[in-house]
Amino acid sequence: MNDRYDAGDASYGDGPYELVGYDEYGRPVYRQAHVQQTPQAAYDPYAQQQGGYGHDPYAGGHTGRQPPVSSYGSAPQAPAYDPYGNQVPYDPYGTGAHGAAPHDPYGQAASSGQQPRVAEQTAYIPQQTGPQQADPQQTGPARDAHAPRTSGRLADQGAGEQDYGTEQFAFVEEPDGDSEDVIDWLKFTENRTERREEARRRARSRIVALLVVLALVVVGGVGYLWYAGKLPGLSSSGGKSGTTTPVAAQKRDVIVVHLHNTGKGGTSTALLVDNTTTRQGTTVLLPNALALTGDDGSTTTLAKSVDGDGSSGTRDQIDTVLGTDIQGTWRLDTPYLQNLVDLVGGIEVDTDTDVPDPGTKKKGAAPLVHKGAAQTLSGKMAIAYATYRATGESETPQLRRFGQVMQQVLRKMPSEASSATTTVQTLAQILDPSLTDKDLGAFLAKLAELAKSGDYKTALLPVGGDGTVSAKTGDSVVKDILGGTAKSPDAGSAVRVSVQNATGVKDDAAKARVALLNGGFTFLEGGTAAGTQATSKVVYSGASHRADASEVAKTLGLPAGSVAKGSVTSGADVSIVLGTDYKPAS
Repeated sequence: MNDRYDAGDASYGDGPYELVGYDEYGRPVYRQAHVQQTPQAAYDPYAQQQGGYGHDPYAGGHTGRQPPVSSYGSAPQAPAYDPYGNQVPYDPYGTGAHGAAPHDPYGQAASSGQQPRVAEQTAYIPQQTGPQQADPQQTGPARDAHAPRTSGRLADQGAGEQDYGTEQFAFVEEPDGDSEDVIDWLKFTENRTERREEARRRARSRIVALLVVLALVVVGGVGYLWYAGKLPGLSSSGGKSGTTTPVAAQKRDVIVVHLHNTGKGGTSTALLVDNTTTRQGTTVLLPNALALTGDDGSTTTLAKSVDGDGSSGTRDQIDTVLGTDIQGTWRLDTPYLQNLVDLVGGIEVDTDTDVPDPGTKKKGAAPLVHKGAAQTLSGKMAIAYATYRATGESETPQLRRFGQVMQQVLRKMPSEASSATTTVQTLAQILDPSLTDKDLGAFLAKLAELAKSGDYKTALLPVGGDGTVSAKTGDSVVKDILGGTAKSPDAGSAVRVSVQNATGVKDDAAKARVALLNGGFTFLEGGTAAGTQATSKVVYSGASHRADASEVAKTLGLPAGSVAKGSVTSGADVSIVLGTDYKPAS
């Protein structure tokens, strides 16, 4: 390692040296300080030898120890000493002032031929070997004709250029910073290109994944619409699957619900219908005035049947009148309905009236239920609204409120059979033997799914003032919702005869009733016609009831020509229209 010298203290041999800089490896470079005692002649490094004057390596007044050779050039040499002082003053810029000849770097004298070669002063670096002595037989460029002219960094930047042999230099390989910059730029460009390609690959992957998801959604949606029968072009005009199936061939599950008001008394009845063919759920409200036929053939009402005959007897009578096939009976007392509403978390109902609190007798008290849309009802409020009947109000509005509560309860019921069964079991209710808790839970779960999807409605069975089903308006419920045809009576049962009075005499229908009951037929009230009719008609629907129709005509004293095949009233085997030709027995 080179020792670093201070510029002011560096000295060696013949005189002081000064620091002129550092090389590329951080090593100091020195040169001999100029002493302006005697002027120096202009230096011509390429001067040609004339008249036998050649380069004398021993010329000059330099004596003493030879300094070491620097790796950057030859050792410094003192200028030639002129003891007579006939030296031209030093002209560093070669201008020719003070009588000195101008400096010619190629050794051509300005006026007097070639100038003698003067030993140059080179930078001296301590602890380095001095310059090797040149061969006196070779001077100038002829010394090494094939040696390359190397541009090294000399210590003395002010000295002129001189040819040196390759053995006199320690060549320094200068690092090329531009090549490193190019490499860095290529790496940057490559990395940037790779990042762009990776971004493109990720974008393509996302697009492919999105397309796959969209395809699955489309396929799933089309499959659902196809399964639900809502796919355009494949579904029927009614928008429900199974509507092309004949009404009588559609499969239905039906149970009857009796709501018993344990506080004020009275009952409300509804049929819960699940049409599995069309996937349509319906609550059919049955008025208490609905006329039913007892076991003895006598006529009774739905309300009296529920209180007297019990669940099984009423179920059979409803089947007889409406031609239904009821699978079970669900007796629901008001405390259980209140608990059920609370279990499902309350319901929202569009109420049609204010309902006072039945437990408050104070006048002017705030109503328990307010009239309005989407009113949230608790169990207590739901019971008050479902059983409320204003003074002088008919049964129909109260029955519709009961239907609203039942439909909203079904919407809040779980759609899973196991969860719905758990809800039913939580009520701790004693059910009718015809309906177990598991059967009821599974049935309610199916209706809940239909109610949540919007495939549920509530319908009121229209009945006349005498409790009979209207022939004009009853078919929209009995035929379309409940099956459209009356259930055929069992063998040995009485033939059901519907009688409509068109004689203009009110008592004629009552007299016909007595005659039919005495003849062993079941009488069904058909109401009173809007006008009179001259001839009576006895109509049967099927060939199996043709003989029954002829027997009915004989019992009432009507001619055999009045019997014909046609459409009969719902729930009846034979329909009769009494005309003015009917003459009741006295």
